[in-house]
Amino acid sequence: MILGRTERGRFPVEPVTLKILVAGGFGVGKTTLVGAVSEIRPLRTEELLTEAGRPVDDTTGVAGKHTTTVAMDFGRITLREDLTLYLFGTPGQERFWFMWDELSEGALGAVVLVDTRRLEDCFAAVDYFERRAIPFLIAVNCFEGAARHPADQVRRALDLDDDVPLLMCDARDRRSVRDVLVGLVEHAMTRTADRRHPVTT
Repeated sequence: MILGRTERGRFPVEPVTLKILVAGGFGVGKTTLVGAVSEIRPLRTEELLTEAGRPVDDTTGVAGKHTTTVAMDFGRITLREDLTLYLFGTPGQERFWFMWDELSEGALGAVVLVDTRRLEDCFAAVDYFERRAIPFLIAVNCFEGAARHPADQVRRALDLDDDVPLLMCDARDRRSVRDVLVGLVEHAMTRTADRRHPVTT
């Protein structure tokens, strides 16, 4: 066997792990997304919604929601034998936003999950990642029975920069979520490369 090669004749590949955030408003489907794609049993920190939280937990549009993430969701997916993503779902309620700084430490990028019925709920996440120059994309969660809006209309409503990808997805579907994650990794890698090699005129 040649030194530095595997038995198949290939050089060994150093495995890479990347940290990805899944953000968005309350009840948008972040926990569902992480659970749909994770190859391990997801870690969830959910608590029941209570009467005490009713004044601050706006359940308009998500009346059937009975729990909320109070710390984070965690899952893992292997995209290739040498590339694994660690997924961290952020809490959506404003009173838990203080945790975002810690969760975003070392993150490659973020998926901002959007429900077009409550579009304004994702503004805080978009602003957060824009201010910190963390690469992100928008994933529009297409609920059953929800009205479908053209991507360009959603983009205008969110006032997104042209280089921010916007994808349609189903947070319950593993393949759909995987496509979103691949899109984010590609976008983040491109952004990183552009910063390292700026175009000069």
